[in-house]
Amino acid sequence: MLKSLIIAFATYSQLPMPHIEWDEKSMKYSMCFFPLVGAFIGLCSIGCLYGMHAAGMGKIAVSGALTALPVLLSGGIHMDGFLDTIDARRSYQTKQEKLRILKDPHAGAFAIIYGIIYVLLCLCLFSEITEKEIMSVAAGYVLSRILSAISVVTFPKAKGDGMAAQTADAAGGSVKWILFAELLVWIAVLLFLHPLYGAGIIVAGILCFAYYRSMSHRLFGGITGDLAGWFLQVCEGMILLAVVIVSHII
Repeated sequence: MLKSLIIAFATYSQLPMPHIEWDEKSMKYSMCFFPLVGAFIGLCSIGCLYGMHAAGMGKIAVSGALTALPVLLSGGIHMDGFLDTIDARRSYQTKQEKLRILKDPHAGAFAIIYGIIYVLLCLCLFSEITEKEIMSVAAGYVLSRILSAISVVTFPKAKGDGMAAQTADAAGGSVKWILFAELLVWIAVLLFLHPLYGAGIIVAGILCFAYYRSMSHRLFGGITGDLAGWFLQVCEGMILLAVVIVSHII
């Protein structure tokens, strides 16, 4: 279990981890610990906002830091998948050609354009976040990773190799049920922290998850690691939007 925890943080964060042997046994429960990476990023985001407010920093500086922090702490692995998926989707090619584009290390024009748009939208949304809402936003980082992990171990794969397929093959049947249990617990946590914010985050997450399942099957024939990264970025953006909308309603 400890090895699975180390693998989760070594893969999906920039935290220094001890070197261990990566085999099927040690990777089995790595997806179960993936949400802890979200908890780590969430805690860092809370500390960042409070610290910058205490230092008297302005809205632009705070929102810029909160936008960049998840990407920096994750090493950009999910943003890389987001950008690759944008290029593949905007190619309007066959499924096989889309899968080839996902593996292409070069960034196309659409990836750059939509990457800039994504960052600008997050910057704008974070400028609306105060100390009252940051706890819910931080909790959203956990939910997005629980849903992403569930997709990796349950959704059909577009190809038999790659990170998503390798992780799914290593995960045992019990991993799926552990993740569903984590999902139920975290839904309760979100509603406990704030019923309205929690409800908005849950609805945003479920809608993104449903669209992700449909889109990946229709356009790619299943998911890949890049598509899982695309989903996580989109889900976190929609969660942030949901929190801002709810904050203005109430």
